[in-house]
Amino acid sequence: MSTSASPVSPFPESEPAAGAERSPPTNIEAEQALLAAILGNNRNYERVADFLQSRHFADPGHARIFDACATLIDRGQVANAVTLKNIFENDGDLEDVGGHQYLADLQAAHLTVINVEHYARTIHDLYLRRQLIDLGESIVNDAYEVSLDASAHDHIESAESQLFTLAETGQSQGDFKSFNTALVEAIEQAEAAHRREGQIAGVPTGLLDLDEMLGGLHQSDLIVLAGRPGMGKTALATNMGFNAAQKYLETDGASGAAVGFFSLEMSAEQLATRILSEQSEVASENIRRGKLSAQDFEEVVRASNDLAKLPFFIDDTPAISVGQVRTRARRLKRRQDLGLLIVDYIQLMRPTAGKSPESRVQEISDITRGLKMIAKELNIPVLALSQLSRAVEQREDKRPQLADLRESGTIEQDADVVMFVFREQYYLEKAEPTQRADESDDKFHDRHAKWQERMERVYGTAEAIIAKQRHGPTGKVRLSFEGATTKFGNLAGDFYEETD
Repeated sequence: MSTSASPVSPFPESEPAAGAERSPPTNIEAEQALLAAILGNNRNYERVADFLQSRHFADPGHARIFDACATLIDRGQVANAVTLKNIFENDGDLEDVGGHQYLADLQAAHLTVINVEHYARTIHDLYLRRQLIDLGESIVNDAYEVSLDASAHDHIESAESQLFTLAETGQSQGDFKSFNTALVEAIEQAEAAHRREGQIAGVPTGLLDLDEMLGGLHQSDLIVLAGRPGMGKTALATNMGFNAAQKYLETDGASGAAVGFFSLEMSAEQLATRILSEQSEVASENIRRGKLSAQDFEEVVRASNDLAKLPFFIDDTPAISVGQVRTRARRLKRRQDLGLLIVDYIQLMRPTAGKSPESRVQEISDITRGLKMIAKELNIPVLALSQLSRAVEQREDKRPQLADLRESGTIEQDADVVMFVFREQYYLEKAEPTQRADESDDKFHDRHAKWQERMERVYGTAEAIIAKQRHGPTGKVRLSFEGATTKFGNLAGDFYEETD
């Protein structure tokens, strides 16, 4: 075998004859040239270590040499033909190509080696091509197998996910940044926030006091919005998503965000009806039943024409997995510049196929950790809804606390923001006083009057309680709420209250 490290082409020089069996694409000379460069000067390893791994080599002997070099260099030792000799004294893979003498020949070839990164990229490119061939064969074989556990759509999702993962292999640009670089990026973000209406850095929710406290929904953040049934967490998330999409449309992408909404509980049609009700100010129940006056119908048509232009995308697949969410979010990011992802809700998701969590708590932990990874990978805020435990109902003060997160696992740990939605009106309506048998009329009327006073104070309002925020204060924000149209809005006056 030649040990020359002369420049090599990353592709085979000739095509196989028609009908001949094709071999997976490899370039042994490029592998030799790279190893020669590393053995001759260990600093060359640092130039390729970020993306190249031993598994990318086609020759198993070369993979073993690269691994051994990496081990010694990482320990701060020198990797050359002499230091590797003992390691490979009895290595069968290396004996096939000449034993330890092969190492000496490789190191001697270093004098002719240039463009180390070119050789490394060639090796990596050919590895990807071999993986594509394997993946193609796997897809064909899986398609031939008919299983009750996996539909054709499941195979498509799996294939797309594997293709995306393969495309990302070796593309990492991660490295240390100087503090000056980080400062410049921070100033640029602050400058962008200063130019925006509302003076916020993140995706605006359209709820002014909430944006004031959060600074918008920040890129790479996992925001958990939790509440008991009937509190309106889906409605609040829908309002926030709609406002972000509308802002994106109005500013031609300068602010707001294109929104992806995974609705695991409601159908796309039900969610669309809710948004239509919010924007037309016609009760959703009347829209569903067709109880519309001529004016109502005109408002619904007008609102539907406006909504049709929104960059708001709904996926109502039930029991979707984190892997499927990641795959579809990546796709929407490529096609529509996804800027905000909403998942309704965590407890209805299932773990990635192939994983068998030990408990429900572990399962929820895997899901929240996966959602946080999606937020970081796509550099977008992910708003995930969550149920709360029944412990809330057993307290006199029914405002939620972090301990109420249902099957919490690591929800609180993984989330950058934990927010609760609370409507005191909901509980007061159920607690309207009735006259006791031994109670006088005056005493009953007094109790009822106090209840009525509390009802008037909280009627048509809600609270967004920020229980955790990595970037800022905790506290609560009061919002308006219209039950008929499930619409949250801003209240006049200052209803922003910090607790930090």
